Amino acid sequence: MVKIPFFWDYGNPPRNRRDEKLQTVGEGDPIFIQKFKGLRAIVEQKVDIQHLKVLGITSSIAGEGKTLSCALLGRELAATGRKKVLLVDVDIRKGDLTRGMGLRRSPGITEYLLGSATLQQVLKATDVPNLFLVACGAETSSPADLLAGEKFKSFIKDMRDKYDTILIDTPPILAVADTLTIREMADGFIVLCRAGFTPRGMLKQALEELGEKYVLGAVLNCVEGRSDHYYQKYYGSYYQKSKPPLALVSEAKSRAAGKP
Repeated sequence: MVKIPFFWDYGNPPRNRRDEKLQTVGEGDPIFIQKFKGLRAIVEQKVDIQHLKVLGITSSIAGEGKTLSCALLGRELAATGRKKVLLVDVDIRKGDLTRGMGLRRSPGITEYLLGSATLQQVLKATDVPNLFLVACGAETSSPADLLAGEKFKSFIKDMRDKYDTILIDTPPILAVADTLTIREMADGFIVLCRAGFTPRGMLKQALEELGEKYVLGAVLNCVEGRSDHYYQKYYGSYYQKSKPPLALVSEAKSRAAGKP
């Protein structure tokens, strides 16, 4: 189980997180960034050894950080330049991944599956090189039925030939049937669990419903952070946050003037 902090300030979510661009969450926090790079390394090793391509990112209930983890894991995988990565937002009811990436909902997977948009119209480039997104599309009355069709199976099969890694942001397992509907189309799932938030019984139920053979691993999220002093003690300057240039100039002037 991989432990990563969820919020960049270790426990206090940004006030306007719903309006914040997912790719910028945690900027300036070296500990947060390194945790996701560590997660990338673990995932990349697993997918390369086991020849996996399609990974679902999910959780048992809402609010556990699956969408943020999907976006940042995709960014880190694409940033190496070794993989061409596709994000697919099938959490059609909410569309948090699409909104968080700063893109419009439509045209997206809904329009493509209903036949009102072409594949070229729904494949969208992001601000990150080698990272692409298929948006959620317009809301529909029964996303599970739409995703269960042969056209979505064919879509996933086609994307396997075009991308090195495909990350699918799915709804929480216990909330709706969508994730279980598409589980056989994925090579496996990474399950998010938020520390101090997810009831153990619900997590157990979600894992049982998903099925052990489909679980690649779990990420324990929102782990309580340590103080800067703790990280400086054990990791030295690696995690020391750099001072802004103006602060360094001010310190240099003070020393030159003989001030403490």
